[in-house]
Amino acid sequence: MDDDKIFDKIDEVGLKKTMERSYIDYAMSVIAARALPDVRDGLKPVQRRILHSMIELNNGPDKPHRKCARIVGDTMGKYHPHGDSSIYKALVKLAQEWNTRYPLVDGHGNFGSVDGDHAAAMRYTEARLSKISMEMMADINKDTVDFTPNFDGTEKEPVVLPSRYPNLLVNGTSGIAVGMATNIPPHNLKETIDAAIKIIDNRVEEGRETEIDEIMDIVKGPDFPTGAQILGRQGINDAYRTGRGKIKVRAITEIETMNNGKHRIVVTELPYMVNKSLLIKNMVDLVKNKRIDGITDIRDESSREGMRVVIELRKDVNANVILNQLFKHTQLQDTFGCIMLALVDGVPKILNIKDMLTYYLKHQEDVVTRRTKYDLNKAEERAHILQGYLIALDNIDEVITIIRNSKNVGEAKAKLIERFGLSEAQAGAIVDMRLRALTGLEREKIENEYNELIAKIAEYKEILADENKLLGVIKTELAVIADKYGDERRTSITAYSDDITDEELIKREEIVISMTKLGYIKRMPKDTFKAQNRGGKGIKGMNTIDNDIIDEIFLTNTHNFIMFFTNMGRVYRMKGYEIPESGRNARGVAIVNLLQLLPGEKVTAIIPIAGFDKKYLMMATKNGIVKKTKIEAFENIRKTGLAAITLNEGDELIEVKATSGENDVFLVTAKGMCIRFNEECVRDTGRTS
Repeated sequence: MDDDKIFDKIDEVGLKKTMERSYIDYAMSVIAARALPDVRDGLKPVQRRILHSMIELNNGPDKPHRKCARIVGDTMGKYHPHGDSSIYKALVKLAQEWNTRYPLVDGHGNFGSVDGDHAAAMRYTEARLSKISMEMMADINKDTVDFTPNFDGTEKEPVVLPSRYPNLLVNGTSGIAVGMATNIPPHNLKETIDAAIKIIDNRVEEGRETEIDEIMDIVKGPDFPTGAQILGRQGINDAYRTGRGKIKVRAITEIETMNNGKHRIVVTELPYMVNKSLLIKNMVDLVKNKRIDGITDIRDESSREGMRVVIELRKDVNANVILNQLFKHTQLQDTFGCIMLALVDGVPKILNIKDMLTYYLKHQEDVVTRRTKYDLNKAEERAHILQGYLIALDNIDEVITIIRNSKNVGEAKAKLIERFGLSEAQAGAIVDMRLRALTGLEREKIENEYNELIAKIAEYKEILADENKLLGVIKTELAVIADKYGDERRTSITAYSDDITDEELIKREEIVISMTKLGYIKRMPKDTFKAQNRGGKGIKGMNTIDNDIIDEIFLTNTHNFIMFFTNMGRVYRMKGYEIPESGRNARGVAIVNLLQLLPGEKVTAIIPIAGFDKKYLMMATKNGIVKKTKIEAFENIRKTGLAAITLNEGDELIEVKATSGENDVFLVTAKGMCIRFNEECVRDTGRTS
């Protein structure tokens, strides 16, 4: 019998439906109440709750710092029933000036570093609200925003903060929800407020909507707390117009010359969200793995004065080329992917920059309207009481008589109401009135206060009746905040073209290229070998290892192509400047470091090409096969090489020469036999024949 009762309580449910329902509930919770910011105040729930807890703790910028553990405990116990570590992480981020453009929390103690160090435990650190975060909270007690019960119904928390400046754009945010993410960059406070004021001016003065172009003339682009520079305006354009865009950000670097004639690259500002110590580790790995050649030392000399990462270079390398390689392979150049997603009335929406400012101003209209109504009610209540005081003071003798002849307070009130036509509140205030109000000075004070209140009431009513006046109030208050907290841009925006290459940074000059039988190659300036007079002894052109000899030596230009043909019939190509420069006595670098050669593949012929002035390439193989191919067939050669000739099994390509199409060709065999023929006898064939 008992078993039957147990089985009665079992409900059979479909796994598919249950999973769908549960997952959708979870996804909606993450989207609406965790990962995404509200378009009005730009805060996620955890951030809003932290700031509200700090206000409740009276933890303002004019009070001493409080232990972070206390702030986190209050936030968790009253408003945010999640892990303390996630609350503390959010609090720390609000205080880090390399993370938040205008920090909302003023931290005291170890709050981490740009190297990715964590903040000290919350029992050691202290915090209070920063001055600008008081603008986020301004007028919250004047019924400007709705409050909602907290998770257990014992407290009230704000649905949104009044946010007296456009925090969503100013501080930006990033968050990953379910199936969507947001990544809004920070902006300059002055520029953002100026754009909001422009929208107000267009509405008030010209009665028209603002174009995105007008806003983009004012808001130049993101303004990252770490500075750096944005390359080009394309990514900014895309993000501001469509809500999505990729913004290229590059570190601020300078090339300095040291006393010994070497150069060093000094990095003073990094792209936003780049971890300095990981960046340095990445650079060191690139040098170790020979991906970048020419760096002799990397040091972090950062201090309280600012960031300074020093990269020392070998004497023979071009600093600009190394810098370009670093931009290419490390986070010295990074991409910030903008996704301007925020919650509008609880629904996630991709917004352009105009939408963001429009929704923000709509929120401000609501806040200022509600504040004005609140102030109006308070002013009317006070004016009503003062009116009662003035009636009493005009008839003070009679009032005193009535009060003295009454048995209790209730009777006194009733008589006053009947005699002077007062309200309950006025009669109560008169009964509670102190004797000092009877002095002449006090009476004058009451009259002045009453007249001021009447003027204020008229002003409040005007604001509520006229939308333009309301917008005027918002504009004035925004301008005050811009003046008080505004600062200069930290991030510069530079013109940029994607096709900048190392080539543009390299001087055109004559060079000597030499290569040995064992495949060591180097580049030397032409003036390494100067003309000698009669009796000259010659100079040493290269140090070689045992049994190695110089195989090729020729004059070319840094911007000319050099084609490398291998025994396997493949061809590779490099520009003159890509071959590392070495001193006269140096051996050079092994060619395998520069070309992606296959196992057993070695270079058998090198041809410098100045443009494509020669018409043909004439090739000869070990087994005596010759082939002539038009030089245009080799205009596009990949990094991994290209087939130049199809060889029979056991055959090898041994020599290649550039010809005009009218040259005579000599072929000499190992046994001393020779043939001479005009190259017109050989018809030209395709590249892979």
